[in-house]
Amino acid sequence: MIKFSLPEELNAEQLVNEIEENNISINRDELPLIDGNKDFWLAVDEKDREAVQAVLDNHKAVFKQPTIEDKLASVGLSLDELRAALGGN
Repeated sequence: MIKFSLPEELNAEQLVNEIEENNISINRDELPLIDGNKDFWLAVDEKDREAVQAVLDNHKAVFKQPTIEDKLASVGLSLDELRAALGGN
């Protein structure tokens, strides 16, 4: 794990994808970690520190608003199941 400065806005899943898109190996078994000092830790090799920092410097967090389907799926339902339960077609 290597310590980096915490970006102002962070979407960790997006950042991990951006790191991989830049052909940098990251251990997905060790999630990015923010400690009590607001240090940001990533499971990357020391040899990739500068490349990861460049990705961090260009990271623009994008947050997708969940759709109604996403919200229903989070509780194990589909839109069709909800419609049927409510007596709809």
